[in-house]
Amino acid sequence: MKHINKIKLKKQELKPASYYFEGIKGGNITILSKAITLLESTKIENHNLAEEIIEMCLPYSGNSLRIGITGVPGVGKSTLIESFGSYLINEQNKKVAVLAIDPSSQKSGGSILGDKTRMNDLSVNNNAFIRPSPSSGALGGVAKATRESIILCEAAGFDVILIETVGVGQSETDVNSMVDFFLLLMLAGAGDELQGIKRGIMEMADVILINKADNEDATKVKLAKQNYKNALHLFPPNSNGWIPKVESCSALNNIGIQKVWDIIIKHHELTTLNGSFHKNRKDQAKFWLNETISDAVKSMFYQNEKIKMLLPKIENDVINGKISPFKAANLLLEEFKK
Repeated sequence: MKHINKIKLKKQELKPASYYFEGIKGGNITILSKAITLLESTKIENHNLAEEIIEMCLPYSGNSLRIGITGVPGVGKSTLIESFGSYLINEQNKKVAVLAIDPSSQKSGGSILGDKTRMNDLSVNNNAFIRPSPSSGALGGVAKATRESIILCEAAGFDVILIETVGVGQSETDVNSMVDFFLLLMLAGAGDELQGIKRGIMEMADVILINKADNEDATKVKLAKQNYKNALHLFPPNSNGWIPKVESCSALNNIGIQKVWDIIIKHHELTTLNGSFHKNRKDQAKFWLNETISDAVKSMFYQNEKIKMLLPKIENDVINGKISPFKAANLLLEEFKK
């Protein structure tokens, strides 16, 4: 009997889109969290409601600075976010939202929950909002859920959105497709700093920030900075006219944090002046349109009853070399089009 009551209670919790919209616009963090949970849901009715909320919030979005933060595990991302977020709130009078992209959460459950417990000051600040990674079942994937969460956070009045990559690999590309500024956090004195860093991630960086600089000998930090500067010179110049910077900081001791914000503001001023800021936003919107269409078509394809019946046999034929993957794909697509 108790179980039935719980189910009824959950059904009653679904309110009209206007309820969530008004709550978000009023800066109600609890309602904002519930709305994000809706868009992460695998239930179609919840997702449809979330889409209504997003459409209502869309005219009130776009006014924040979106900053991506990435780096290898142990580099101090959560400490930097704690320090940087607190600086923005206390010194710049900003409202800060922290979101995460974690493709690995499908296997491990993600680590942002652990990060949240380490962000002691930020997690209890009324002008901050920290959102754990989307669930592995999020429709359209975790990156899409984070992209939609940005819109809701902006409508709720957050001035700066910090988007952290918790996973590795594809997550950096996902973050870059939804931010205005990309920060790569690194360490000095960890062997050859350039080893294991993908060229693509380096090319995305608007600033490379060497963290824990106070723990390292000044010569090591200087050498690391020079190595990164040399590496950046090998890449073609950015189309937006920005020359990536290399700086050092100590997130734990709040050293160099203001310098990071100054660099972000200079980047924003330059890209706004030359028009690349708004062009980037438009390109990103187009990218997410195409991604969403691709996800929807792919989902329709694999949910098709005829495809479900044919796929095991054709997969088996491909595995055993009886048919090429290309011909197999064409056969399935032809069947799908029927």
